[in-house]
Amino acid sequence: MSPAADAPADPAGPVEPPEALRAAVEALAVRRPTLVCLDFDGCVAELADDPAAVAPVPANAAAVERLAALDDVVVAYVSGRPLEQLRALAAPPAGVLLVGSHGAEQDLGADAAPLQLTAAQRRTREQVLELLEELANRVDGALVERKPAGAALHVRAVADAAAAEALLVEAHEAAAAVDGAHPKDGKMVVEVPVVHATKGEAIRTLRRRTGAAAVFFAGDDVTDEQGFAVLGDDDVGVKVGTGETLAGHRIAAPSDLAGVLAALAARAEARGADAPPRSTPTRPGAAPDA
Repeated sequence: MSPAADAPADPAGPVEPPEALRAAVEALAVRRPTLVCLDFDGCVAELADDPAAVAPVPANAAAVERLAALDDVVVAYVSGRPLEQLRALAAPPAGVLLVGSHGAEQDLGADAAPLQLTAAQRRTREQVLELLEELANRVDGALVERKPAGAALHVRAVADAAAAEALLVEAHEAAAAVDGAHPKDGKMVVEVPVVHATKGEAIRTLRRRTGAAAVFFAGDDVTDEQGFAVLGDDDVGVKVGTGETLAGHRIAAPSDLAGVLAALAARAEARGADAPPRSTPTRPGAAPDA
């Protein structure tokens, strides 16, 4: 059963998006095919101290299902999560593309292949794990998450805010000195992949593979800025939460995302009666582009 079906619907309905954002997504939805890229943690799902204890906001899950059912819309999760963990926690409907580990892992259809680290990358990953675990053992509440493409140090459960920030700074600096490691700062986390990949590169790949005429991307974290950076004038970027951003629009929290996705879906559904799509988006099982 999908996350949307596990919880009762909100009788108040989704939060209405700001007028400028509504106008932007309605204009974007006219362009076809439309690619809808979504970060998971802090965007579709609320953040949690335990990385394994999250699930999509029910209204967001329902909106994703609605969009995924449209023939000329492609939905993709673009996340720092390991691919299999993303699949398990997001429980995406059929047809949704998955990008994990900031782009290092991708399930884009029939040609999906597991991540294969080189011998050098495996050695670097072990070195990073040892380093982060040593640092985490010094501070109560710090947690190391093992990932196929590297590791992450989480401090969301650390009670002392100053100690948490100091630990993140130390972890980033130490990881940066490891040959082949690529530390990335996030919200209360330092990600250290051993494969160079960014969400911006992933979105470019998705755009090319799907033939998208326009891209919507929503994200909340520092690493999502690389995704916002590759968007064009006809695309729409939405920052979830506070902080400096390259995105053209902002909403306050994951609970506000459903209204934005609903507005996009409603316009995309309405356009179906206007004219046939200009091209057919690539979906799982379709032949890749040349």
